[in-house]
Amino acid sequence: MNDTDTTKVDRAGTAAARSAFEIGHMTFVEITADPVTGTTPSAHQRARETIEQARVADQVGLDLFAVGEHHRTDFVGSAPPVVLAAAAEATERIRLTSSVTVLSSDDPVRVWEQFATLDQLSGGRAEIIAGRGSYTESFPLFGYDLQDYADLFREKLDLLLQIREQNPITWRGRLRPDLDHADVGPRALQDQLPIWVGVGGTLASAINTGRLGLPMALALLLGPITQQEQAVEAYRQAAEQAGHDPATLRTSINLHGYVASSSQAARDIMYPYFAQGMQENNHQRGRGFTMPRAVFDAQTSPAAGLVVGSPQEVIDKLLTYHQIYGLDRALIQIGFGGMPQKDVLTAIELLGTEVAPVVRQEVAARKEVAA
Repeated sequence: MNDTDTTKVDRAGTAAARSAFEIGHMTFVEITADPVTGTTPSAHQRARETIEQARVADQVGLDLFAVGEHHRTDFVGSAPPVVLAAAAEATERIRLTSSVTVLSSDDPVRVWEQFATLDQLSGGRAEIIAGRGSYTESFPLFGYDLQDYADLFREKLDLLLQIREQNPITWRGRLRPDLDHADVGPRALQDQLPIWVGVGGTLASAINTGRLGLPMALALLLGPITQQEQAVEAYRQAAEQAGHDPATLRTSINLHGYVASSSQAARDIMYPYFAQGMQENNHQRGRGFTMPRAVFDAQTSPAAGLVVGSPQEVIDKLLTYHQIYGLDRALIQIGFGGMPQKDVLTAIELLGTEVAPVVRQEVAARKEVAA
């Protein structure tokens, strides 16, 4: 067996030994004016802060660091693979993923090249969460018609998956030029670079993902904690009907949250920034809104979706998510709305040192009992 083969076997073993429940931090690297001080960070400041967040997340033992994609000047994350490559050099163990890659308005060949390169740079730590994009500014920017919104994603996801499975590749499509024995490189360092599908909650998306047998990354912004139950059920039913074992399919939840030393401190710190972010980051979609404190507090209750509170409160909420959905991981967006870096780093540290170990242990115990 040569050195390359040894590396492949070792990495397959490492993947199999991942924790029973993975917890990560995600960011869209937005530039939002601080509602307390009135100052607006520069793109350079936000970019450097993002790498520091990745470094701390790695040091405190979180499983994942994720960067989302937006194409506006009030976001720095228009090129997640570039940010993640910088994060790879600042970290050692943490897995690096997009959240999400707007595949519909990108080219699957280029997406593969970028993330396979990231995989090589990081020592096999790259992942992709591919999505349609809830923000649509990238479609006209790159010359795509929104009338093809659904077809673009289906066709491009098919190509991305085929690139992962074979090289060279011959492929025929309708919305992208054909490929004839195309050599697409580099190849990933992992045996199989993980490709998740980001689902906002529509049943059709969940069903299609299940039919493909792909892992599903759900999003829950606001609303009851049970909001995505129907989507998960439809996903697993579709997978089983298509011949996939639902027990082997992975699911995650992407949501907003914050952890502090006490419940009150967590809510007091997060609220002004989250409210500011909700107003500034939704106005260009035609539905910006104000969020009264009472509404925010209601969304942090045990029955609602936000993961906010003391370490024990966040532990309890994540275990509730696991109990409801049977999830494998949670990606928590900390700092949305221009929160100061010191507060973001404090929450990341508490999430990694006080929350994650307890959640992993409890979920592992639940699985052992169930087995």
